[in-house]
Amino acid sequence: MKNISLLLILIAFGFSAQAQVMTPEKLWSLERVSGVSLTKDGKNVIFRTRSYDLDENKGTSETYMIPVTGGKPVVVKNIDSIYSDGKTSPTGEWRIVPREVEVEPVSGEDFYPELKKSEVYIYDDLNYRHWDKWEDGLYSHLFLQNTSTGQEVDIMKDEPHDTPLQPFGGPEDYIWNNDGSKVYYVSKKLKGKDYAVSTNTDIYVYDLATGSTENITSENKGYDTQPAFSKNGILAWLQMDEPGYEADKNDIIVLRNGRKINLTQNWDGTVNSFLWSNDGKKIYFLAPVKGNQQLFEIDPFSKKAFEVKQITKGQFDLTGMIGQWGNTLVVTRTDMNHAAEIYTVNLKTGELTQLTHVNDEFYDSIKLSKVEARMIPTTDGKQMLTWVIYPPDFDAGKKYPTLLYLQGGPQSALSQFYSFRWNFQLMAANGYIVVAPNRRGMPGHGVAWNEQISGDWGGQNIQDYLSAIDALSKESFVDTEKLGAVGASYGGYSVFFLAGMHQGRFKSFIAHDGIFNTRSMYGTTEELFFVNKDLGGAYWQNPVPKAYTDFNPVNFVDKWDTPIMIVQGGKDFRVPVGQGLEAFQAAQLRGIKSKLLYFPMENHWILSPQNAIVWQKEFFKWLEETLK
Repeated sequence: MKNISLLLILIAFGFSAQAQVMTPEKLWSLERVSGVSLTKDGKNVIFRTRSYDLDENKGTSETYMIPVTGGKPVVVKNIDSIYSDGKTSPTGEWRIVPREVEVEPVSGEDFYPELKKSEVYIYDDLNYRHWDKWEDGLYSHLFLQNTSTGQEVDIMKDEPHDTPLQPFGGPEDYIWNNDGSKVYYVSKKLKGKDYAVSTNTDIYVYDLATGSTENITSENKGYDTQPAFSKNGILAWLQMDEPGYEADKNDIIVLRNGRKINLTQNWDGTVNSFLWSNDGKKIYFLAPVKGNQQLFEIDPFSKKAFEVKQITKGQFDLTGMIGQWGNTLVVTRTDMNHAAEIYTVNLKTGELTQLTHVNDEFYDSIKLSKVEARMIPTTDGKQMLTWVIYPPDFDAGKKYPTLLYLQGGPQSALSQFYSFRWNFQLMAANGYIVVAPNRRGMPGHGVAWNEQISGDWGGQNIQDYLSAIDALSKESFVDTEKLGAVGASYGGYSVFFLAGMHQGRFKSFIAHDGIFNTRSMYGTTEELFFVNKDLGGAYWQNPVPKAYTDFNPVNFVDKWDTPIMIVQGGKDFRVPVGQGLEAFQAAQLRGIKSKLLYFPMENHWILSPQNAIVWQKEFFKWLEETLK
């Protein structure tokens, strides 16, 4: 009777067993926190939250301010008076304004003005589309706008090039020098086939007095990005050396007394982002290390070897640096159980203190997963970090269906990130153990570990995946009759490849925007430098690279015998639509239980709220049908 009364009370107050674990709807009810900057006096943090209305299928943002020392956030409607975005010159005379301008003819009407209703694009060279957008002849240029007169100068006039970099560049791609006499910006000033096969972005300097532009990184043929000046006028940026290699080791370069100095050349890691200290004497940077992303510092003026010092340690990711106030650095932090919140780091001790508590109440109302780091031996005698995420209220006396998570990239860190699609917390809440190996090809375990995967897609890293799931399968709580493998992008490729060689381990597969046929991938993807490096070049070479023979999933479809769900975005030009359609058609014609989720307006990701809910519901519906 007491139990019944308690149940009625819980129901009356809106609580239930389902409300105690994560659901797709609950995941999308979370507010997404992002840092903007510190205020001009450095004492307050400006941040934004973004929430989504599923019925309206859109998101709205709100801006707040909170003291660095803590307190209650207050809503800020206009941040112009308290915040400097760095795009107005130090003299206040000019402001940088990025704007698209038409540079080249592409459409039918461009060539035939009398045919205004024609619907055609006309190309005679490559790079005719990128990420999810067809080349339309428009380019993003930087304009200098006089703050008094409104006069504008296009510093890239008539150039068929972009700044910010497309499709993901932002304000970090253009800055002023300290006296406001020059603009430094990042651009990839290549055209056509040269653009498609190269990663050669450079840092350019526009001189306001002369109107001239200089390339200051012309000797480096890889990526040069994220220029930033110290308080004392020393320029630093990030650099990758190898041409055409998008996942090369990323180093911090400083330009001092006319010399370019690589600060991190001898450090066995790769830098994601960096920030000059307020006094200009140190550089702080974020980098993956052993399955987490942590904060480091380096002295760019050391007279000895440049020593990298790790400031923070723990099972979490620091995902962004907002600014410094005294001995405090303001950052954003996530882990596999928590979306981003803002924290402060004591730069002397590395101690973190939570500053915002936007989603605390939500997380206090649900059961969290246990996240465990395991070291698993690989087939070549290495030790591999593997994350294991357990369902809430995990009981080692029970057996659980288990998912092998296959990370994309292929060279992206599998750290303590918090995804709103591939959400481990949500998978575990639905009763699955998740096994997430830091297989070959991931940064954070040394440069050699990271680089090994290029040209070896179906090799050692696939064996790493099998080592992880085989090791966990020895546990009594893993139901070996209910194993699934899921992943996107390179993870989707891994699904397709495993489907032809897993020897009965798995009972279900899910592949999202995965590469199924490496030959047609080479013929339709847009950033050819990626496939040139990772697949070994074109399929018409002699000898033919292994990517098109031994490591091509399409060559092993005759061995497919396991249910598979395939997800494909219609506007994904990185892994084009034919990849998913080919795979689904093959599965159907072989009589294999299969399903296709086609999102015509999504790219390589699922961005629309309602589409994301459908994705989640279909994901778990498929697993329910095939594993439980």
